[in-house]
Amino acid sequence: MTSFADRLIDATRRHGPLCAGVDPHAGRIPALFGGDTPEGIEAWGLAIVGACEGRVACIKPQVALFERHGPDGMKALQKVASAAKEAGLIVLMDAKRGDIGSTAEGYAAAYLGKDAPFHSDALTVNPYMGLDTLEPYVREGEANGKGVIVLVRTSNPGSADFQSKDLEGAPLYARVGEALQPLAERLMGQSGWSGLMMVTGATGPAEARAIRALAPKSLFLVPGYGAQGAPAADAMAGFVKGPAGLEGGVVSASRSVNFPAGTETAADVETWTSTVQAAIADAQADLKGVLAVV
Repeated sequence: MTSFADRLIDATRRHGPLCAGVDPHAGRIPALFGGDTPEGIEAWGLAIVGACEGRVACIKPQVALFERHGPDGMKALQKVASAAKEAGLIVLMDAKRGDIGSTAEGYAAAYLGKDAPFHSDALTVNPYMGLDTLEPYVREGEANGKGVIVLVRTSNPGSADFQSKDLEGAPLYARVGEALQPLAERLMGQSGWSGLMMVTGATGPAEARAIRALAPKSLFLVPGYGAQGAPAADAMAGFVKGPAGLEGGVVSASRSVNFPAGTETAADVETWTSTVQAAIADAQADLKGVLAVV
């Protein structure tokens, strides 16, 4: 069984570091696909998968934006995730789960279990209820070659409210990064990278470099690039030199590749697809321009 970390680093070396979000925001789904309905977000999500196939390493569906449509929205999520698997795309499921005991075990089984109803290669989780709440996800990761993506330093403006507060001489995010190291060792791949990923926002490049020093083996999931305004160089501040340039994680872009200018008025699926693929190519070129600087 190939580890999640090895699958992801291999895919990024082949395709580049871009991770395409799949974020069906309310009111943004073109009428071409059926609009903001369960059927519409399913058709649109499948079209995003088709546009990404062979062009990116992974996709990141935002569970909440499917969940708001109830059971039919979650069925749409199932179909999008399954289609991504068939297309050879790695699925980073953005659900930000976090709870204790058997509740965490339920979430872990739903997304990372051997027979998980929602196919995921990795799942985002919140560590702020303690390390014991992460244990069920890490166990499923060990058993099934899956990854766990832990919030460490997020990209939202309010992240500093708590994550940057001093805790015994260091910011809280640094203490979290330190505490995760034993779990990271349990999800190590042969590549030397761990499937215990860390969320490190592109809006905090100095913090990303500090976290990299504390967590040299963890792959990063970097939000905040694109529509949130962070440039490519900041997004990859925590990357390190690898066999083919800088590596060390994936950089997420959602709105900029989901809804580029022209998609809302596209007359047909072919025009919509070419517009989305052009946005993906632009983002990849931007990021790869930094990758080559070592």
